[in-house]
Amino acid sequence: MSKLMWKPGTMLYPVPSVMVSCRNLQGENNIITIAWTGIICSDPAMLYISVRPERHSYQMIKETREFVVNIPNSKLAFAVDFCGVKSGKSINKFEHLKLTPAKSNIVAAPFIDECPVSLECKVKDVIQLGSHDMFIAEIMCVNVDDSLLDSKGKLHLNKADLICYNHGEYRTLAESLGTFGYSVRKKPAKK
Repeated sequence: MSKLMWKPGTMLYPVPSVMVSCRNLQGENNIITIAWTGIICSDPAMLYISVRPERHSYQMIKETREFVVNIPNSKLAFAVDFCGVKSGKSINKFEHLKLTPAKSNIVAAPFIDECPVSLECKVKDVIQLGSHDMFIAEIMCVNVDDSLLDSKGKLHLNKADLICYNHGEYRTLAESLGTFGYSVRKKPAKK
């Protein structure tokens, strides 16, 4: 297989495409779409989001040191794109998109009720990187739509119809190829 060398770039795809909700000290809510995000620690549960300092949500998150990462499904693809290209300086995205700002359990920022999963976060550190600053945050709690749970309380996230961002496109997630650890799992003995 032949490969071409390109200049350094953001070619790590696909990535999550999440809607981050935030609230400033005056009680104004906003939503920003973020693709530069991920889990960075499991105990305590922590994640990061990287935000350009010129974005409206940047100052809101910096002053309150909290936000909610809302994981959207395919029904919200239009809203995901809209919240990434329109500024909250001139429009109330919750009202314009008819999204519900639900009261969070721990943080003041609302979660987006239409998203199947929402992670309430408190900022622990901010790292200036260049075009973006990275907000490192502890996940304080996770809100999960009860329709994704079976009768035993097991989460079936595949039922959520989640989306990702893949080099300029929003995509649905494909079928399962295996479960964690399947490559080393012992095969059942033949009878």
